[in-house]
Amino acid sequence: MLLADSTAGLDTGDTAWLLASTALVLLMTPGLALFYGGMVRTKSVLNMIMMSFVSIAVVTVVWLLAGYSLAFGEDAGGWGLIGRLDHLGMAGITPASLTGHVPTLLFATFQLTFAIITAALISGAIADRAKFGSWVAFTAVWTLLVYVPVAHWVFAPGGWILSKLGALDFAGGTVVEVNCGASGLALALLLGPRIGFRKEAMRPHSLPLVLLGAGLLWFGWFGFNAGSALGANGMAAAALLNTQAAGCTGLLGWLLVEKRRDGHATTLGAASGAVAGLVAITPSCGSVDLLGALVVGLAAGVVCSYAVSWKFRFGFDDSLDVVGVHFVAGVIGTVLIGVFATATMTGGVAGLLHGGGLGQSGKQLVAVLVVAVYAFVVTYGIGKAIDRVMGFRAPAEDELTGLDLAVHAETAYDHGVLGHGTAAHATVLAHSSDKAPAL
Repeated sequence: MLLADSTAGLDTGDTAWLLASTALVLLMTPGLALFYGGMVRTKSVLNMIMMSFVSIAVVTVVWLLAGYSLAFGEDAGGWGLIGRLDHLGMAGITPASLTGHVPTLLFATFQLTFAIITAALISGAIADRAKFGSWVAFTAVWTLLVYVPVAHWVFAPGGWILSKLGALDFAGGTVVEVNCGASGLALALLLGPRIGFRKEAMRPHSLPLVLLGAGLLWFGWFGFNAGSALGANGMAAAALLNTQAAGCTGLLGWLLVEKRRDGHATTLGAASGAVAGLVAITPSCGSVDLLGALVVGLAAGVVCSYAVSWKFRFGFDDSLDVVGVHFVAGVIGTVLIGVFATATMTGGVAGLLHGGGLGQSGKQLVAVLVVAVYAFVVTYGIGKAIDRVMGFRAPAEDELTGLDLAVHAETAYDHGVLGHGTAAHATVLAHSSDKAPAL
């Protein structure tokens, strides 16, 4: 994340690009909703989509009231751990306020979209089995206690990972990807596996929906990464090109593994591989050259195609592979900065292959480990507290019936309410789940 000198005043080109980027990143959350919605069974598709959409509303309110000030306010105490509450409720920020060459109100909104999708990503780890009200409460608390501090560490000028450790993360490999992956693992372990995990085939109900969601995510990712240059400039162009390159090699890498291992290259594999490549290039798109981007994406596609099976080996039910894709690819992309970073891109820091030695790799690894441990521990604590107060896991009867009908009184087929054809709906859903398309 580049914060330019604000003394030059407003730049309309930079502002226009960041306005567009903000809209692109916000679109990623509805895209994620479709991506996740297509991956679950028919009886919980609307609940899955709702978990993403409600995250937009909850995180927005939390961010504007206190989150932005804590993440990007002046550092409290000089330790680089958290910002001050000088801008509580966005107080003191006017249309004339600038961050770099863009309005601070726009910068705050751009950063808000990052917080939204990070929270929404976690929902994939606990698909089909979480109480909706508990998810809403979790999202609010998690944003303040986990996302906000990590964002300050990495993105704020006084954050300790950025300014003291010297680790690089251009667009959120630690803040978004490692953060959501470690948090998703914590909740998956807390809630336990879905009923029938390892015994029943839990196939995605709509692969076209998965691919549509993946396409929207890919489209929005250009705003995510290139927008993090905070300007319409060469760095934005380089980040955009690196993003495209890594997404493509991630897709190809996953398909090559599938073809060699299983004999078939699948549509789900193509979508997952593209996302893995895009995740990995997120932290490194402003640090590596085009060759580095191609290798980063390929590494993520290949490794993540194996990593998604770890949940079966270790017995944790990460329903939609938040750990196997986002956490693993986030680690790959962040750590490989220490290998492929070029001084041309970073303005000074070089990776191992460009004469920089092992020092930067160590810094990148420390950043990953600290964020992962912090996110896991605090998320588990938040989840445990919510579970004790209001219960986090949905009742077994609701899980078996399907959360769409049990929680939202509607199904993907119609807008009927409870009490009007409930038994018929349940029967249709049960048969539909049995006949879901093969993975």
